[in-house]
Amino acid sequence: MKATLTVVNYLKENSELLANKIVDDIIEQFGFQVSSEDITQAKKVYVEFLEFLSESIDCNEGSVPEKLVVWSRENGEKAAAKHNRISDILIRYPDTRMVFADFIMNISLEHGLDTKDVVLILKRVHHMLDISLNETVLAFEKRSEELLLKAKTELRELSTPIVPVQDGLAVLPLIGSIDADRTEHLMNGVLPKIPEMNIECLIIDFSGIVAIDTEVASHIFNVYRVLGLLGIDVLVTGLRPELAISAVSEGIDFTSIKTFANVKQAIESIRSYA
Repeated sequence: MKATLTVVNYLKENSELLANKIVDDIIEQFGFQVSSEDITQAKKVYVEFLEFLSESIDCNEGSVPEKLVVWSRENGEKAAAKHNRISDILIRYPDTRMVFADFIMNISLEHGLDTKDVVLILKRVHHMLDISLNETVLAFEKRSEELLLKAKTELRELSTPIVPVQDGLAVLPLIGSIDADRTEHLMNGVLPKIPEMNIECLIIDFSGIVAIDTEVASHIFNVYRVLGLLGIDVLVTGLRPELAISAVSEGIDFTSIKTFANVKQAIESIRSYA
């Protein structure tokens, strides 16, 4: 036990020096292409990890310092926030583990630890590395999903803007594809705003729609019916020839809706009856 405590103190007192040596050995041995900024960050990471390891050696078997878990999660979240790939973390892991474990083993032997104590420390090293990696990956995935959801929400908001043209008239340009998520946003996020804007006529423009099918048509008809119940007139524009042909082949009937080639024609038609 006394020899083990000697190693613990050695890791604490020389964490920065040892971290520099470990990172340099990893880069030299495996030829990783790493920027100077990443090297500096890696050395900082290993300083902290060595300090966690020194605390872990005296812990009960199977346990790790709570600070290590928090630290690993923060690393995963930072990587996700920078839009890094999880493979950038995983691809270096096996080689890093081998160099790090060899390094710790040599230190243990140099301080006169017997086989049992060396095995104990190596078990702690591998356990900590595994826990740290797991927490990093889980935090990375969670944060990535949160960022993706936020981006999708922002994109959804941007892709369905209500554009006022004049008093009582606005345009709703549809862009990309209409799926269940976009439909829900249209019904629950966009439509409730229309009466609040005192809109009497809404032009739904299809110019930005790539393809149309029965599902899309069903969604549009739902919007059309809801707005009709609210006393709002609906015009459709931008049905390109290929979209119109596709609509007919899908059995979609737009005859009950006023359609125009473009927004300009629709506005001119409205003005002619004003």
